[in-house]
Amino acid sequence: MSDETPDHYFTAEPASSAERRPLTVVLDGREVEVETAGGIFSPGRVDLGTQVLLRTVQDPPSGDVLDLGAGWGPVSLTMAMQNPQARVWAVDVNERALDLVRRNAARLGLENVTACTPDDVPADVRFAQLWSNPPIRVGKDVLHSMLDRWLPRLEPGASAYLVVQRNLGADSLTGWMNDRYDGTTAEVRTPEGTPFEAVTTKMASAKGFRVLEVVAG
Repeated sequence: MSDETPDHYFTAEPASSAERRPLTVVLDGREVEVETAGGIFSPGRVDLGTQVLLRTVQDPPSGDVLDLGAGWGPVSLTMAMQNPQARVWAVDVNERALDLVRRNAARLGLENVTACTPDDVPADVRFAQLWSNPPIRVGKDVLHSMLDRWLPRLEPGASAYLVVQRNLGADSLTGWMNDRYDGTTAEVRTPEGTPFEAVTTKMASAKGFRVLEVVAG
């Protein structure tokens, strides 16, 4: 990710001003007005990586789908707009971001978005798809733990789509995931208790970003 703000956008309760301000953006081909605020990721625009992700991935399937690291909601809102039958889980540790997702979903009349912290997602929910512009700057250990937690919750055969800057380790992350999720890593298991297996490939490359596709076995 880029577009740093004075607060770390992955802080649970940012210290910067929570004053909300309007922002006009294009989501799913529509010009819409949303609300943003300081202390979240990319408050002034849809960041370039997210733009690349949204241009690359097709409409989400029906059922439970996950936006991991939702920010103010560009990915979650797009998923909900593209498929009203999708139940979109907008997950973030940043409470201010989650409040903005809820406000923006209500503003756009989207009733199929649930914004919550990671611990508030029911343990029995499996995902038909996952989209994410992951917070690379949290560091490898935290990022890897996040992927270990959420990728095994994909339904068998389901895909995750991650956008990562090439110069921030997109190719090395691809290699790490293929090694990690080869079905032999005992500590990474599906909710059913079986070792998680997935194959990661580069789906697209644009403007210095890679879109990675992770297909669960």
